Amino acid sequence: MNPGVEDKILETDLMAYLKGKSGYLPCQLIEQVHRQGMIHSKEPIEASQIQPVSMDLRLGPKAYRIQCSFLPENEPVETKLKEVTLYDFDITNGGILEKNAIYLIPLMEELSLSPSLYGLANPKSSTGRLDMFTRVIVDRGHRFDEIPLGYRGKLYLEIISRSFPVKVHAGLSLNQLRLTHVTSQSLDKKKLVLKYKKNPILFDRNGWAIPVDEVKVEEGIYVSVDVAGDQPESIIAYKAKTNSTVIDLSKIKHYRADEFWEPIHKNKKNRLILEPESFYIMMSKERVCIWPDWLAEMVAYEPNSGELRTHYAGFFDSGFGWNGTDELMNQGTRAVMEVRPHDVPFMVEDGQTFCRLKFEKVVERPEKLYGLSLNSNYHSQGLALSKYFDPDH
Repeated sequence: MNPGVEDKILETDLMAYLKGKSGYLPCQLIEQVHRQGMIHSKEPIEASQIQPVSMDLRLGPKAYRIQCSFLPENEPVETKLKEVTLYDFDITNGGILEKNAIYLIPLMEELSLSPSLYGLANPKSSTGRLDMFTRVIVDRGHRFDEIPLGYRGKLYLEIISRSFPVKVHAGLSLNQLRLTHVTSQSLDKKKLVLKYKKNPILFDRNGWAIPVDEVKVEEGIYVSVDVAGDQPESIIAYKAKTNSTVIDLSKIKHYRADEFWEPIHKNKKNRLILEPESFYIMMSKERVCIWPDWLAEMVAYEPNSGELRTHYAGFFDSGFGWNGTDELMNQGTRAVMEVRPHDVPFMVEDGQTFCRLKFEKVVERPEKLYGLSLNSNYHSQGLALSKYFDPDH
């Protein structure tokens, strides 16, 4: 934020400051939303929860094992919850979420949004890379992960851990919230091409910007998958093992990767056949740079023959892959993709289109950027597993 702007916001009402502006709120404006009581919690909200264009949400102390997923439609969540709860348990000091079981956990944060603010939620990267499927529901909500304009009430997180049993505790953050003023519109093809020419988004493995006329641009930027690797023995993917011990999500860089993951090395054909209902961690062929005034969401690319779910945690904060300069080379970080094929075995080849980056406006440049001013876990990543695994094992 420019000098003096913060004082201006403190002296006036935040919503007056936002009048005429649209897009996602950066960290400094999310902090103002909190200070004005639109985001509140019985437990103090910590500065570390505020990310460049999002806010981490925390699990509350009580978890419910439920028999099925649901949307409350025109009722409070707790009304429907009573009908589907099998049992509840306290997770203040930790509790186990069994594999493939469905849980609902009220979050610590509650909202009292202005009529012109609404929210979108998504899993954090570390959550998606554990094959944990999470989504937010709200009172009288009709859609998952969407918080309506002017919403006032509690937030609830549905959790299904697909590959591993996990131990969670109150205060743990598995997902994050983005706030939008009025409406956020994706950049159309013409505007995206103009922006790309000035600030390229995709870079090759040598750090050179990929020209826009060599990029597939249609409602976003299309990204391909790498199954060739950089070396003869490169690991091109990790496949989750079907049986494992519990992963305690309070332990960072603690677990041996080989106890939970099967590494897959490149082959001469530069292709890989994915097995149905197996979970894979893979990597983009291109390096991705999200410039400071941009925000991107990775949207799954689903072929017509056989559904392929990519990227549970498809949100890229401002500054992802940016090296802090205006240089048009040596930018970008590989995007790691969480992949789960359904129904039939699915073959992917090196350079095959895999997903799409959709770009949207930020109201103003965030004061904190991913990787530079934050201790970000995946800023300069290769094929990186979740932060709970020891990278040296």
